[in-house]
Amino acid sequence: MPNETYVFDEFTLDVTERRFARGRDAVALEPKTFDVLTALVRQAGRLLTKRQLLDDVWPEAFVDEGILSVHVARLRTALGRNHDRRYIETVSRSGYRFNAAVATYAGPARRVPDRAALSPLVHGMVGRGRARVLSASYFEVPKAVAAFEEAIAADPSYAAGHAGLALARCAQAGLRLMRHEDAYAAARASAIRALALDDRCADAHAAMGAVLLMNDWDWLAAERAIERALALNANHTEAYVLYGRLLDLRGETGAALSMKMKALERDVDSPFVHLEIALSYWHQRDYERVLEWSRRTLGLDPKHLFAREMIIGAYWKQGDFDRQMAESIAHARSFGVPEDALRPLGDAYERDGRVGVVAYSIEHVTKTAPPARHLQLSILYAELGELERAFEHLDAAIDARDPALLYLAVGPQFDDLRKDSRFASRLSRVGLSPSA
Repeated sequence: MPNETYVFDEFTLDVTERRFARGRDAVALEPKTFDVLTALVRQAGRLLTKRQLLDDVWPEAFVDEGILSVHVARLRTALGRNHDRRYIETVSRSGYRFNAAVATYAGPARRVPDRAALSPLVHGMVGRGRARVLSASYFEVPKAVAAFEEAIAADPSYAAGHAGLALARCAQAGLRLMRHEDAYAAARASAIRALALDDRCADAHAAMGAVLLMNDWDWLAAERAIERALALNANHTEAYVLYGRLLDLRGETGAALSMKMKALERDVDSPFVHLEIALSYWHQRDYERVLEWSRRTLGLDPKHLFAREMIIGAYWKQGDFDRQMAESIAHARSFGVPEDALRPLGDAYERDGRVGVVAYSIEHVTKTAPPARHLQLSILYAELGELERAFEHLDAAIDARDPALLYLAVGPQFDDLRKDSRFASRLSRVGLSPSA
């Protein structure tokens, strides 16, 4: 018989056997209190109205909604606090939201991890790693890798640790924290290891989908892997985002945005999801919404570098070069660039305007490492109208299989290249359709 089990931090909720435990220690809950917890955890990250909870827990009885506060109070006592934040959030005049990263297990009961994987230590490591992956932060993702590696060292047989490491490696590739070839190769190996341990691990299927999507450019296989992840866990934030990316590259930007909104429903405080929504608006050329959602990301993480880059890009496409320059300088400062190194950029803008900034950027980017260099230079040369050099660098980026080429068919950063008849053949090399 299938087993429905949820894991968050040091807690395990076994719905099938109606058991709730902190580590190895059972936590006694009254039957209806257990049912309230189950309803909340099943919809982790989403608002459940009082009416929904009452219908779920007391489907055939009329019960005053005041009873919910009694059971929630009991649950809060049993759960305690997580880093000074309540697991169960009260949404004024509406209902409740369960705030924790929840791993789902839905396989045969005999395969539920029963050793160190159920210890508070290992679950804490995996929970911290997942939260850091969902930050999509240049500074936090390396800590996520360390947390998952620590979890694997504590229990090599726990699939969720390997799967989490795979997703963290994918994040490293996206943030260019390591060579994407190395990052995706490591992600693939970890995802395969997780699937070998437990082929019903949604994280493992999502990670494999990310590799197939971002590195292999195998859209059909990626879609199957992502759909499998969602079939196993209908609340999988990263899988919804990956599906949104897949729809974006096809040019189905409205459907992509809807998919990412589903991710937001499940993780309302994730900078990663907010920034992905900004990216969908970027592909729609709705730059005011890009600014709005990028600023929301900064509200969640004031140091989020890629949110600032999205703001810079939005001002660029709007032709507001004064604000673009101001944001560019603020971005460089947040990255620790000294003032004397920023002065030439400001001088170039004052002297030659946007053209001066592009020329300065070309000189600066040329010194950076490929493949990111080639894609950036392609965009910059295209803006100057130097299309021969632009296509030369675009071809080099395609040869290196730069993951940022995923959006070649739809990204506004490629509009100056898109006007040239040679662009269609480059799309074909990436496996994308000009119709997108």
